Formats: sequence, C-alpha cells, structure tokens
Amino acid sequence: MDLARLLTLQLIAHLLSDFILQPDAKSNGKNISGFRSNYLKWHILFTFLCSWILSFQLSFIFAAALISILHWVIDGLKRRIDKISVLGDYTFFIDQTLHLTSIIVITLFFSLIFEIRPDLPVEISFRFLMIIGGYLVCAKPSNAIIKEIIKVFKISIEKNNPDAQNLPNAGRLIGIIERWLVFTFILLSQYELIGFLIAAKSILRFRDDDTIKSEYVVVGTMLSFGLAIATGILTTIIPGIVT
Repeated sequence: MDLARLLTLQLIAHLLSDFILQPDAKSNGKNISGFRSNYLKWHILFTFLCSWILSFQLSFIFAAALISILHWVIDGLKRRIDKISVLGDYTFFIDQTLHLTSIIVITLFFSLIFEIRPDLPVEISFRFLMIIGGYLVCAKPSNAIIKEIIKVFKISIEKNNPDAQNLPNAGRLIGIIERWLVFTFILLSQYELIGFLIAAKSILRFRDDDTIKSEYVVVGTMLSFGLAIATGILTTIIPGIVT
C-alpha cells in the first residue's frame, strides 16, 4: 500500500468516527460541553481505534494516538471558538480543517519514518478506496456541510411554519439518496441521468406557492447536487493523477 491509499484510509476513518457512526445528540452535547463532556473521551477512543484499525499495520499505533490527541484538543476547544463572534459561524469549517490538516500532516510524517507495510489479505486499489470515501462523503457529512453553509449565509424559514418541521429526517434521507444517485451516475458517466433527476425533483418539490419555502428548498437542492457532483468529479480525476 502506498501513501495515497494510507491517507485515503485515514480520511475514511475520520468520516466514520466523526460523522457516520457518531450520534447527533452525543455530538451536540460534546460541542456544548467541550473538555467537560463525558462523551468526549469515548469519542477520542473510537477515533483512535478507527485510525489504527484502518491503517492495517501495527506501527501506525503511534500516529493514530497522535491523531486522537490532536482530535481531543480541537474538539475541546471548539466550544471556545464558537463563542468568538467573528469565528462563531465558521466553527464547523475551522474544526474540520484542523482535523483534516492534522491527519494529513501526521500521515505524511509517518510515511517518512516508517515503511508502509499493511497486513492485508488482498490488494485494495486506490480508486476503490476513493469510491468508498465518496459514498461516505455524500451521506451524513454532506448533510452537515449543507446545514453549516445555510447557517453561514443565515438562510432560514420561520420556525412556526408547520412545513418547516415537516419530516426533517425524511428530508435528510432524500438528500443522501439523491447524492448517492448523482455520485453513481458520474462514476458510470451517465451525466444525462443527473439532469433527469434534477427535473424530476423539481416537479415533485416546487409545486408550492410559498416563495420563501421554495427558495429554501432550491438552496438545499443546489448545495446537495453540487456537493455530489464535486465529489464525483474528484473521485474520477484524482486516481488518474495519483497513478
């Protein structure tokens, strides 16, 4: 396994520990309490295990431990960053940038000190790992990114509007499914199906006389499709560049 595949595995580990397998309620409580959160220590332990296990080599234990320690520091300070008026709206993006930077830097240093020799029964291609990572990005992480972008631009609808709270979990699930479909269509080079999907959703969702709600849905839809398309393009292009 080369550096590119090890780094991709570490990014997958981050997606699993910080998004896919982390309960929203626990995550919100951790963000509010910071270092005082009882859940934080379990989250860091799980982060360490995901990082170490997905490296597929025993010697990565030191790198995984360092990644986890920095993760603990970043998550613990997130509450304080959120209280700074200038940075408050961007806390999520600052947090994730620091996490990803620490993972990349530590993995690069590991590759300089240790030989990358994973214990794998079969060879895993870099493109396959990128596809797995792409599907993960299109799931819960994209929901979080869309939510935070909408927060930054202060886009909202009235909370007392009954439609505003209508099946929120269903909306998230619809978003994940549509991003998986768009991502799959790009991998299969079936770009015309993306246009068909957008048109079909437009017919189903935009038959509403409420302009504010319609614009809110348009913003969410465009962000959702944009993230899926960007992820699909990167997943298609990067393996060709690396290999």
